[in-house]
Amino acid sequence: MGINDESDLSADLQIGPTSLGMVRIFVAAEGQEISMDFEPDEAEEIAEEILAAADAAKQMKR
Repeated sequence: MGINDESDLSADLQIGPTSLGMVRIFVAAEGQEISMDFEPDEAEEIAEEILAAADAAKQMKR
């Protein structure tokens, strides 16, 4: 499955700081759980990528 493929899969997403000063992205779907920890600088880079993708998606709707 690629980034542009549609899916009927539903997932819960949680993002927050950990007690060790990391940023955790936690995904739960169909009995599976994925926990990913990032240094704050890495998390900021991910946030920038998400914002850039959102801007690109907005341009496609015009």
